[in-house]
Amino acid sequence: MTATLPAAPAAPEPATAPSPPDGARLFTRPVVRFRGSRPDLILCGVLLAAILLVQGWNIQQYPTLSDDEGTYLAQAWAVQNGRGLAHYTYWYDHPPLGWMQLAALTWIPSLIAPESMTVASMRLAMLLVSAASAVLIYVLARRLWLPRWAAGLAMVLFGLSPLSVVLQREIFLDNLAVMWMLLAFCLAASPSRHLWHHFGAGVVAAVGVLTKETMLVVLPALLVTMWRHSHRDTRKFAVTGAITACALIGFSYPLFALLKGELLPGAGHVSLWDGITYQMSRPGSGFILTDGTGSNGVLDSWLYYDRVLPIGGLAGAALLLATVGRSVTARALAGPALAVAVLALVALRPSGYLPAMYVIQALPFLALVLAGGAASVAHAVLRKGRRTPALLPVRRAAAVLLATTALVYVVPRWYEGDRTAMTADANAPYRAASAWLGAEVPDPAHTRVLVDDALWLDLVHAGYGAGLGAIWFYKADLDPAVTRTMPRGWRDLDYVVASPTVRRDARDLPNVRAALEHSTPVATFGEGEDRIEIRKITGDGTTGDRNSRAEAP
Repeated sequence: MTATLPAAPAAPEPATAPSPPDGARLFTRPVVRFRGSRPDLILCGVLLAAILLVQGWNIQQYPTLSDDEGTYLAQAWAVQNGRGLAHYTYWYDHPPLGWMQLAALTWIPSLIAPESMTVASMRLAMLLVSAASAVLIYVLARRLWLPRWAAGLAMVLFGLSPLSVVLQREIFLDNLAVMWMLLAFCLAASPSRHLWHHFGAGVVAAVGVLTKETMLVVLPALLVTMWRHSHRDTRKFAVTGAITACALIGFSYPLFALLKGELLPGAGHVSLWDGITYQMSRPGSGFILTDGTGSNGVLDSWLYYDRVLPIGGLAGAALLLATVGRSVTARALAGPALAVAVLALVALRPSGYLPAMYVIQALPFLALVLAGGAASVAHAVLRKGRRTPALLPVRRAAAVLLATTALVYVVPRWYEGDRTAMTADANAPYRAASAWLGAEVPDPAHTRVLVDDALWLDLVHAGYGAGLGAIWFYKADLDPAVTRTMPRGWRDLDYVVASPTVRRDARDLPNVRAALEHSTPVATFGEGEDRIEIRKITGDGTTGDRNSRAEAP
């Protein structure tokens, strides 16, 4: 009997994984590794170059310098030069972390050419922030499972909308806070889903809030994104760790005030409580949709630059939130869509104050949900059309028609807005006023000038005293350290630079108002409401020995 070996058992059929439920498909797609994807790197690099070109060209001339920009840069200058957290008495308006970051961004150029540290020239530092935010938008879009073309669209919407070009050029804390919050969303949506990514998202989100405290309202949207993208086995640890990290770092600000003895009001010092009370008690701007209100004027200014991103983004958020139970894309973008909804609801408060830079916080989320809405429509038109091959050419033609219509509507409007930003010169009056004050005043070191913060650093570099030579006009009425050195009020001044900001706010500042009333223009630059007048104090204001005046406190 011939022995035979038993036949080897047949190899088992490879198990076919059951199709995951629709809600689980989000985590079954291939992970996109941005650094290892050449097409993503090329597309992102090309778009980034275009964004930096458009945003950087003519950045010093447009838009008009603002007092807020000057304030943040002057506070950064104070940090760099060891003068404390601000160039005057620090009070708890915003956490100081924002202009500390500005001080780091402008540190090298201020070392190379300290006399050039002015608002116009230091706007170039904002290009670094814009570049980082634009790349983070692309990375986040890919991590939220948008196709490559939609991620590029989100980047274009964020970086090339005329509204974005204008606002992202300016030295605003909101731009820094947006960068940090985008990084937090990228960590929350990390495909690796490590716990440290989620803890890091909490830490970075706290940095964003301490950069601009109004980013606090976006935190629920960040938690939604983290919940959707965390592993279910470690989800509770991830969310708890992120919340704990964010809270511990966030509480460092009130702890700072407590250790300085400035948490609560008291005699002879500022307080965090007073700062919060002031912010909460500011007069409201009115309902944003009511004609004639301040909020409606702010909305009109946004829509003047671009209607596509704000209105299209709101429509995209509404579409995604309405289809969140039926669409994978809607579920992936639930966090950004919620961020748009929350920010819109805050803007709709009739009793709240709406600043012009508020929309900066919404720009990345508007871009993401608009691109996501476009991806959802493309999916509905093209992908679902494969079930009916006979209708596929019709659906493709419809998709091409929709895309062409959008381009025909958007491109001419964006071209005009971006062309203005790249060619107009809105800051010639400021440059001329700065040059006049540097050349025509015979003794700057012993001359007192009321000026807005957009020109404050120009005057400091021209030889005016940093404390009580060039005086930020608000401080002439609101800072006791300054008013104590002006016992005769406006009579202790030599000049007042009447910029649009100074003329507008003088009605609430007695010393500034009186200085304007008791002065005559000696030089005027520009025309109309945008003119800048250099006015010399007349009458009783020219007495006294200038050399005996107190220097900076």
